[in-house]
Amino acid sequence: MSLAHAADLAYAASAPPGGAGGPTAFLQPLLLFGAMFAIFYFIVIRPQQRQKGDRERMLAALKRGDRVITTGGLHGTVTGLSEHTVTLRVADQVKLEFDRSAVGRIVEGTGDKDA
Repeated sequence: MSLAHAADLAYAASAPPGGAGGPTAFLQPLLLFGAMFAIFYFIVIRPQQRQKGDRERMLAALKRGDRVITTGGLHGTVTGLSEHTVTLRVADQVKLEFDRSAVGRIVEGTGDKDA
C-alpha cells in the first residue's frame, strides 16, 4: 500500500463536505452537554444546597444554654439571642456578642468539667 493510496482511503472515510450528518450531528453535542450538566448538578450544586439548608436549620434552632464553636474557633455558651446576633459567655463575667452567621457548629453534650 502506497502513501497516496492510504491518503485516498482516509479521505474516503471522512465525513462528507458541507456538514451533512443529519439530526444526530446536532443531538450528540447536545446530549454531551446535558450529561455534563447533570453530573455537575449531582456532584456540586445539590450537595451545596443541602449543606446550606442544614446550616440554616442549625442557626434557627439555636437556643439559650447551647454550647457552640464560632467560625473563628471560640468556644462559648449561648446566653442571649436576637434576630441577627448571639451573645456568648466565654468565661466567668465575660460575654461577647457575635453575628448569628459566626456560629460554626453546636457542640453536643453539656461540657461540664465537674461531671
